Amino acid sequence: MKTKKTLSVVAFGEVLWDVFPTHKKIGGAPLNVALRMSSLGAKTTIISSVGPDEKGDEIISFIKSKNESTDFIQIADDYKTGVVNVMVNEKGNASYDISYPSAWDKIHLTQQMEQKVSESDVFVFGSLICRDEISRSTLLSLLQKAKYKVFDANLRAPYYTTDVLNELMLKADFIKLNDEELWEISKNLESPYNSFEQNIKFIAEKTNTKQVCVTKGAFGAVLYSNDKFYYNSGYFINVIDTVGAGDSFLATLILRLLKGKSPQKSLNYACAVGALVAGHEGANPIISNVAIRKYMMLEEKNQIKK
Repeated sequence: MKTKKTLSVVAFGEVLWDVFPTHKKIGGAPLNVALRMSSLGAKTTIISSVGPDEKGDEIISFIKSKNESTDFIQIADDYKTGVVNVMVNEKGNASYDISYPSAWDKIHLTQQMEQKVSESDVFVFGSLICRDEISRSTLLSLLQKAKYKVFDANLRAPYYTTDVLNELMLKADFIKLNDEELWEISKNLESPYNSFEQNIKFIAEKTNTKQVCVTKGAFGAVLYSNDKFYYNSGYFINVIDTVGAGDSFLATLILRLLKGKSPQKSLNYACAVGALVAGHEGANPIISNVAIRKYMMLEEKNQIKK
């Protein structure tokens, strides 16, 4: 898909509060992806659910403040708004304790939802939303209506199985994993390979997916697109926290690829955005295109000097 028009994107899944030891932030991978895509010029819609509580009201107000529609944010009367307790270690890497059940586990299918997805260019989804049968059933129905399906694995133990992951990857047009997820999924699918590239190809062939991207934290990312590998070794940043960095990376990469930018340039730009997010607190810092380009130019000069 290559287009100059404004791309329409639906992000399906969890909206919640990331609660850190000293503060809390609104997040959830689908919301983070949608907000970054919106900041980059896409028309985005978020499908999720919150509880009839103060935390849910704040999330809805926050989404509206970003000029995003809340038409597809359901209110789950019997469930609380999602909360994730986030622990960040000395290297800025995060671990998560995710409350269950939460409102976003109970997203009910509607005809309007199906129509919205069928009319949109891109549908973004992850694996965490499948931990509950209600939201999982809704997701599987919407995948039947979607045109271009982007799967962000986003594994959170113990809320996934190999069977569910395989089912979701088989339905995807684009798969994004981190390096730990690559090894785990490859092993669970009984890959005979040990190398990074061989396992990426193994997953692409096993799931009949033409594009697979694997992020490597501070060491950049690898993109496998139409039988060819593209590499970025990462940009230096003083990490504040990594929450949302992968979401912004994915949002940027998908939009630039679908806008017809080259895979290598798309990957480089996405890695820069991911790094800049990791250099800020929280998942959704405001980062301008000018700031991204300046950062990339500076980093490229520094790498040449080395």
